Amino acid sequence: MEVADKLAILADAAKYDASCSSSGAKGRKGGPKGLGSTEGTGICHSYTPDGRCVSLLKILLTNVCIYDCQYCINRSSSSVRRARFTVQEVVDLTLDFYRRNYIEGLFLSSGIIRTPDYTMEQLVLVAKTLRTEHRFAGYIHLKTIPDASPELLDEAGRWADRLSINVELPTQENLDRLAPEKKLVQITGAMTHLRDRIDQAKGDAGPRRSLPVFAPAGQSTQMIVGATDATDATILSTASALYEGPKLRRVYYSGFSPIPDAASALPVVPTPLIREHRLYQADWLMRFYGFGADELTTREAPNLDLSMDPKVSWALRNRERFPVDVNRAPREDLLRIPGLGVRNVKRILASRRWMSIRIDDLRRLGIPLRRSLPFIITADHRPTLLGPDSLDLRDRIAPKAAQVDLFESAVAATHGEL
Repeated sequence: MEVADKLAILADAAKYDASCSSSGAKGRKGGPKGLGSTEGTGICHSYTPDGRCVSLLKILLTNVCIYDCQYCINRSSSSVRRARFTVQEVVDLTLDFYRRNYIEGLFLSSGIIRTPDYTMEQLVLVAKTLRTEHRFAGYIHLKTIPDASPELLDEAGRWADRLSINVELPTQENLDRLAPEKKLVQITGAMTHLRDRIDQAKGDAGPRRSLPVFAPAGQSTQMIVGATDATDATILSTASALYEGPKLRRVYYSGFSPIPDAASALPVVPTPLIREHRLYQADWLMRFYGFGADELTTREAPNLDLSMDPKVSWALRNRERFPVDVNRAPREDLLRIPGLGVRNVKRILASRRWMSIRIDDLRRLGIPLRRSLPFIITADHRPTLLGPDSLDLRDRIAPKAAQVDLFESAVAATHGEL
């Protein structure tokens, strides 16, 4: 099979993995004759609507797999056309695409071939060849195999900027149903091992060592949303545990889409994109706004409200905590106000040292007052009919939120403006 045909098959097969962000990488010393860099202008991100990062050469080493995960189009029982790159073919493609200015790095995953260790050896060899033989200093993200030996995981972290092990489903019960070969305890165990190695590398870094040499961009993972009946509460709880335990840099959420020759246990309709979007918003609130996973849903409503963003939904359920005085409240309370993002809270805290914040000041900051005004007190404003006790407050806020444009909201979330 020609390399071009392999590329068409294996690039298409890789599109289902959303965990390919390259944020957080630190530059490597390629030297005067080195090739590539993640510093300076950095990695240029370009996201498609389904979350794929197109600034990287994103491919599978092979879509042949000995596992039969029912949600995966590359499962062993699938009838898809198969292909496999050699290590040298991946190296050559990466260098060729980079020299043509098509990419600034490589995202490499693979189906499991022969054994987990054999597969991991092949992935590691690609990265090692790029780094040592071609002095490639660009970004490399390797998908790691949880069943692989710790020595191979350590070798992967030596050459890659970021490592990822996909959880795929939030509970072992879900895995038993659709991917019985996978064990959650084994996956999280591998993540914990990588966390320890990353922490060790950071601890070893001193004034004479400018960079840790082990996966400087950390770890990430992906969870499929909607392939099972797992609720958003369960998904967010698992994500929170991964942030707190293995200290993952990111958890990515991928809405399930029906696949050819699907098992009867799988849904026949795709997961609404808005659900995936709400999970990303909730994830942002957990990581940067101080929210706990158990605050964003309730026992009576374990799924996020699709009609409004999760911060507004939380505020409406906790009206006794509002209104908040923006001239007096601590940072943690300001971050809970709908419409106030991390950067704007920082600006408010800096400004109120020498002036009293008024409505016009918030307007100049670009704060969406329609969402914020019912929940705040300023020097010239105290909510009355629009206050948290107003019976029609939800109706006043929800219609606007329900018509949110996903692209604009994703940009706002990226900048911390929730």
